[in-house]
Amino acid sequence: MVFKVKRRERNTMEKFSIWKNTLWPGDDGGFHSNITQRSPKLISYLKPQTSIQSMPLTVVLHGPAGVGKTTVAKQLLLEWTQDDQAKASSSAFYLSCKDLNHKGTCTFAELVSANGPDLQDAIPGILTQARKILFIVDGFDELRVPSGALIHDICGDWRKQRPVPVLLGSLLKRKMLPKSTLVITTRPGALRELRLLVEQPLFIEIEGFLELDRKAYFLKHFEEETQALRAFDLMKKNAALFRMGSAPAVCWLVCTCLKRQMEKGEDPASTCLTTTSLFLRFLCSQFTAARGSCPRDCLQAPLKSVCLLAAEGVWTQTSVFDGEDLRRLGVKESALCPFLDKNILQKSKDCEGCYSFIHLSVQQFLAAVFYVLETEEEEEEEDVGGHRCHIGDLQKLLSKEGRLKNPSLTQVGYFIFGLSNEERAMELETTFGCLVSMEIKQQLLKCTSTPRGKKPFSTMDTKEILYCLYESQEEELVEDTMAPITEISIHLTNTFEMMQSSFCLKHCQNLQKISLQVGKRIFLENDTTWKSDAQVERSQHDHHSLHLWADLCSVFSSNKNLNFLDVRESFLSHSSVRILCEQITHVTCHLQKVVIKNVSPADAYRDFCLAFIGKKTLTHLVLEGSVHSDEMLLLLLCEILKHPRCNLQYLRLGSCSDTPQRWADFSSALKINQSLKCLDLTASEFPDEGVKLLCSTLRHPMCFLQKLSLENCHLTEACCKELSSALIVNQRLTHLCLGKNNLGIGGVKILCEGLSYPECQLQTLVLCHCNINRHGCKYISKLLQGDSSLTNLDLGFNPIATGLCFLSEALKKPNCNLKCLGLWGCSITPFGCQDLASALISNQSLETLDLGQNILGQSGIMVLLEALKQKNGPLKTLRLKIDKSTMEIQKLLKDVKESNPNLTIECNNARTTRSSCCNFLS
Repeated sequence: MVFKVKRRERNTMEKFSIWKNTLWPGDDGGFHSNITQRSPKLISYLKPQTSIQSMPLTVVLHGPAGVGKTTVAKQLLLEWTQDDQAKASSSAFYLSCKDLNHKGTCTFAELVSANGPDLQDAIPGILTQARKILFIVDGFDELRVPSGALIHDICGDWRKQRPVPVLLGSLLKRKMLPKSTLVITTRPGALRELRLLVEQPLFIEIEGFLELDRKAYFLKHFEEETQALRAFDLMKKNAALFRMGSAPAVCWLVCTCLKRQMEKGEDPASTCLTTTSLFLRFLCSQFTAARGSCPRDCLQAPLKSVCLLAAEGVWTQTSVFDGEDLRRLGVKESALCPFLDKNILQKSKDCEGCYSFIHLSVQQFLAAVFYVLETEEEEEEEDVGGHRCHIGDLQKLLSKEGRLKNPSLTQVGYFIFGLSNEERAMELETTFGCLVSMEIKQQLLKCTSTPRGKKPFSTMDTKEILYCLYESQEEELVEDTMAPITEISIHLTNTFEMMQSSFCLKHCQNLQKISLQVGKRIFLENDTTWKSDAQVERSQHDHHSLHLWADLCSVFSSNKNLNFLDVRESFLSHSSVRILCEQITHVTCHLQKVVIKNVSPADAYRDFCLAFIGKKTLTHLVLEGSVHSDEMLLLLLCEILKHPRCNLQYLRLGSCSDTPQRWADFSSALKINQSLKCLDLTASEFPDEGVKLLCSTLRHPMCFLQKLSLENCHLTEACCKELSSALIVNQRLTHLCLGKNNLGIGGVKILCEGLSYPECQLQTLVLCHCNINRHGCKYISKLLQGDSSLTNLDLGFNPIATGLCFLSEALKKPNCNLKCLGLWGCSITPFGCQDLASALISNQSLETLDLGQNILGQSGIMVLLEALKQKNGPLKTLRLKIDKSTMEIQKLLKDVKESNPNLTIECNNARTTRSSCCNFLS
């Protein structure tokens, strides 16, 4: 379409009127103009006369189908030609990518003048003034060209004959008319490809109807306000359907369907339960009303024809179909008439003899119907003949690869799951007199089943699977699909996802673990950002959210196999926490392990602790996050530990701080409790009195702790005296983590004295990040050379450097029982490797040695490998940092592997985190 200022009085107004009337059925122009009025005033930036513009501009208008991208683009086209500041020779050209797909080789001048033959003589003069030209490239995502065609054989001469893809690519890459202004419209799926073509574009998202626009549309469509608000609320509760409602055509479709139901006195709630049910009801209601004039037997062939057209279009990413498309697919134009009459299909105003669906979602729905309809023998023969060569099978449609290449397939897949429901299949059969395939559910189950050896949901991610299964509302399909699933991770971002998860989890009887993350603004009870005049709306939202949340949480008391709950990074509310806790306290809830991490509100931890008091099945509990701010938390934990039914074996309490009295109460509870075996108090703030009380508990004969972590608890040398005396007396403690405490030489000396006593049974000791140097290694070496029970020692991130010689000396002794030694990032140099190599030859116990993140150099590494080559010793795992792997090192590694087949040497230089051999609390 070509526009010139000289002709704008007649042509532009005429064309604009046509576009306005074809946006969606029943619109009187008010909502159409609303879209363009709210869009940014771009014309001042597009005009070359503006001083702020240093170079020609490329604007990309992007957004989903039907939200008004083309409308805005054409409005810009009008503003460009009608602007008061524009000179008489200013020109604008409209290039539809759908039309360009059908054009052959030509010159660029012929291309832009194709729809304005009377301008052919003027085109050369127009194109010589590129700065005054605006090009609208509409529907870039619908361009069908071979890969690389847009960047091959770039041409800058508008007089030369070239294939259309070459001409368009030359325009987009600014080789053709580089000083012109470009406005390109596209759907999000083609943005990545477009970014590779255009230079420094301005991206603008076209949102279509905002929430207030949608609400206003509903109020206008319905005569009664109560019906309008009821319909709007139903659509809003279905997040997927509500997102689609940004397109005016979908709003019309929803309003038309629900209004018809309400007029009949039917409750439309079930219709909006899923997107499929809404689209199916719309389709069937359009034809049920006219059954008398068009018997259902007459609708079979038209339905199959329009579904074939829809499926072909989805796979070829085509939304406009011409006569050639119909002939190739064997579709008669007369078969389209029933769908044209019902505004499901529409004739194109810009392309004579062309057809398109009212909206992409309608095309996707009918494409899904294509897959569920029973195929007759003659149709299968036609398929073999190549009429449907572009349409992939169900497996390909649901594959990740297919959906990445063609995002439209995703929604088609959702609709197919929805149409697998038996009641919906019957509704489709009753309306159109066609048969729905009974094999579709088995095909879907095959596509979603987990291949042996692969993780669950490897073909589709968890959120997609849950959406698909919910869309089906078919309990048998859900049970069969979820049967292999024992663990699931769910991230809730809206109430609709909560509804989907609840529906599916109720039919997942083998589920053992749920990892749950709840996003912001699902529960608004504690949201202080709401204005006072919106309290009623907030209350209604929370009522709905809490109802769905209660339904979801019921799985904890109904599923006897569910034993692990992990809730982290979640924004809950007082009411939602209480609902969850009620289910946890239920006698039929069998949770054994619970992780609560970084959850709000802060006092949620208090409610959880109240729920855990007397919970006999609970064996593992992790509380991390805002626990430091709750003064009641330690007191409640004491009640848990002291309860006669307490069976807690593992307790992790991160970043806890409290008064000496509370720590005294906690220490007393540890003496009473006989089940707790592992206590992790990482990053807790102990007063000096608190450490004394804890050590007093360790010395108590009724203390049954076996593993204790006091990592990053600000312990000092003075604390080591208390710990050392406790280690001498306590014969049950086997694992102790004191990492990230500045113990220094004095602290290490005191600890080693306690560890050297024969009564001490400690086996694993973590001293990473404890500021231990060469001198501290002397005391550790002496300990290891005695009759120490220590078998696992982690000294990672300590500047021991040459202190390695003392450790090597200990490793040579026959009475050294060390099996695992962690020296990750200990500033070890090549000079210490000779002593270590000698120790490895004589040592009879060491199985794991971690030397990662130490610069050993080629000489140090070769010394170690030479030693390992000599003897097939007990060492099973060795980690090294090899900066440069030479031929000599490669040969030595091979020799070591041959002489020491049980030894694994890890040389992954990309690894940045240590794998501690003493990670005993995980």
